[in-house]
Amino acid sequence: MLAGAQVGELAGLRALVTGGASGIGLATARTFVAQGAAVAVVDREPVLYGEVLALSADVSDDRAVREAVATAVNGLGGLDILVNNAAIGAVGTIEDQSDEEWHHVLDVNVVGLVRVTRAALPALRASAHAAIVNLSSIGAPLGLYRRALYDASKGAVHSLTLAMAADYLEEGIRVNCVVPGTADTPWVARLLAQAADPEAERAALIARQPHGRLVAPDEVAAAIAFLANPSSGSITGTALSVDGGMTTLRLPPSRGP
Repeated sequence: MLAGAQVGELAGLRALVTGGASGIGLATARTFVAQGAAVAVVDREPVLYGEVLALSADVSDDRAVREAVATAVNGLGGLDILVNNAAIGAVGTIEDQSDEEWHHVLDVNVVGLVRVTRAALPALRASAHAAIVNLSSIGAPLGLYRRALYDASKGAVHSLTLAMAADYLEEGIRVNCVVPGTADTPWVARLLAQAADPEAERAALIARQPHGRLVAPDEVAAAIAFLANPSSGSITGTALSVDGGMTTLRLPPSRGP
């Protein structure tokens, strides 16, 4: 069995994180390890670090997903926590993307989550502390400019989280989602690099945050760990926002950080 530090709030638990090579996924894997969990990550290009079991798979490939999940379960000796973080972005209005791109993004961001969860359910059913945490986005409750396809996919993740929570409640599997604001990740950096003026675009992103900065990946990871923790045993079907108040607060222009 691949062992974590075996100290901390998640000691003895086994977790699988998709999209764990960078950004929020990487921060989550590291947070889990620091809290004592044994961790496996799945990514198209996984990163080896510490005692994490790194596995390569694309969530759009059902066979690869099933093989990776089976390897993770065998390597960890079971599974208690699943974090569905793998996703891709899309920029534009509904007119800008072809049918093929719509199918591809939804296949990765929504059906990919389904594939991983479906493969992991037998192991989760055997756990006394089963928890699934999905990653949504502020694009689900908000209408973000030129993010139609991405927002649609994350809205589906939000709704799917609620349906899954209802479906698996009686089996003792809790399902929640985290709703991050604009996070300071390599993915956001790549989007900014495509802008005509990346520095101005980054300043604009920061300016729209009520707390005056981008969300740190570690902050999102902390929320994921909270929902995954057995001490949150009465929390299911919940969407936890980590967005500096972006979805709920409306400050006057002269106020705020």
